[in-house]
Amino acid sequence: MSEATQKLDTVPVQTENDGKYLTFQLADEGYGIGILKVREIIGMLPVTPVPQTPLFLKGVINLRGQVIPVVDLRLKFGLPEEEYTERTSIIVVEVKGLTGNIPIGIVVDTVSEVINIQAHEIEPAPAFGSTIDMNFILGMAKTGDGVKILLNIDLVLSAEELGAM
Repeated sequence: MSEATQKLDTVPVQTENDGKYLTFQLADEGYGIGILKVREIIGMLPVTPVPQTPLFLKGVINLRGQVIPVVDLRLKFGLPEEEYTERTSIIVVEVKGLTGNIPIGIVVDTVSEVINIQAHEIEPAPAFGSTIDMNFILGMAKTGDGVKILLNIDLVLSAEELGAM
């Protein structure tokens, strides 16, 4: 076996869910988003409400001249609303929309860290029956401090919801 062949044999297999994830907290639960979807992390800014939008759509912010919709993930996931604190953050992500990538701010309780997760640390989302849509969960990552729910941020908001924005 040649040296080049030996090197190829020792390269770890890359899966689509391998990689770096930005982790954050919502109601004492850990979540993660692929770092390539994250544009930036900012502190809470004044949010301008938009009438006749879903409750989880808090409104819009002006970020350096660009108007960006802001979604409170607590409300989107059916968790109780909490007052924002100095640790509350907005993660600006790029979400695939019908007309290309759309920047959206997601409100989280606290941003934790960026971690590297390997394929063997990720298990599929548990099945909760056919009535609960779990497509937006990439998997469950086993980490040193518990389990992180890995989100496919493109699927957290439906195409209809994105169109409404």
